[in-house]
Amino acid sequence: MMPPASDRVTVSVTVATDPATAFARFTEETDLWWRTGPKFRIAGREPGVLRFEPWLGGRFMEEFESRSGPQVFMQGRITVWQPPERFQFEWRGVNFAPGESTHVEVVFEAVPTGTRVTVRHSGWAALPPDHPVRHGRRGPAFLRATGLWWGDLMTAFREFTAERLDRAGS
Repeated sequence: MMPPASDRVTVSVTVATDPATAFARFTEETDLWWRTGPKFRIAGREPGVLRFEPWLGGRFMEEFESRSGPQVFMQGRITVWQPPERFQFEWRGVNFAPGESTHVEVVFEAVPTGTRVTVRHSGWAALPPDHPVRHGRRGPAFLRATGLWWGDLMTAFREFTAERLDRAGS
């Protein structure tokens, strides 16, 4: 069942490759295309690795060094794994309490120019309006900011995929 539009963000990009390649690049090379910095990673600008464990129940996690030693932050678990069509995972921000999570679905659809990759992030209604993940934003303003955040990441994925194609073609 699809969550209500007021509870989800949907962002799509088209990449010039087949769904199997797009799925593999998205899930196996995540750390290479996912933006860095405090807006996108728990480690901020410090070195770290962001990755999916490619199986049902696998973790989505970030590993990095901190002053207190190696850290692993599990952002969620894979709840659906159907390569090369789609996968879903729980999403937990660093400021989520135990038991709090949202849900992300990523769909890879063949189109005449390659693959449309669509991210749907939902479950926000289950979090309180004053939850720290909202950074003081409410309703449409929060969803708009989240959509722009995913749009930035999906643009990075599209650019990464195009660079890979350029290198392969040269």
